[in-house]
Amino acid sequence: MTIDELKALIRSIPDFPQPGILFRDVTTLMGNGPGFAATVKLLAEQAKALGAEAIAGIEARGFIFGAAAAAELGLGFVPVRKPGKLPVPVLALDYALEYGTGTLEIDPDAIDAGQRVVVIDDLLATGGTALAATQLLRKAGANVEHSLFVIDLPDLGGNERLRAAGLSVTALMEFPGH
Repeated sequence: MTIDELKALIRSIPDFPQPGILFRDVTTLMGNGPGFAATVKLLAEQAKALGAEAIAGIEARGFIFGAAAAAELGLGFVPVRKPGKLPVPVLALDYALEYGTGTLEIDPDAIDAGQRVVVIDDLLATGGTALAATQLLRKAGANVEHSLFVIDLPDLGGNERLRAAGLSVTALMEFPGH
């Protein structure tokens, strides 16, 4: 499938989660077998070209795309979790959200020192969560230089924020606005 065909599978929902926001919903893409498979294949090809030795995915939809891409490549998958979900001692990082704060956690034993890890998530908006995940993975000893997204909302500036932190940004598709 072409990128335009994949882009057509993204549902746009006005005024969610608040008035004035046009939400880009990937569940319709995931629900389309050929579209989902093509998306995973494209992400996996990008990750391979970037020299990934492992894939990290951000909870929740980053798990779906990241784990599938890792499986496609025969690589390990590192889940970047919300608090309280891992049954072992974790590394945690608090970070700022648009309306408050969030926390991400990882199992530090899931990463080998110096391992080249590519971060995958479904959508890049302001970049706060992806930046926090990158910082957390680096704290655990990972070499994180690249991030992959299904969708980028470039008007929200996340790609510039991640690039300023030394992270390359690749998205399969872009949508203007927020």
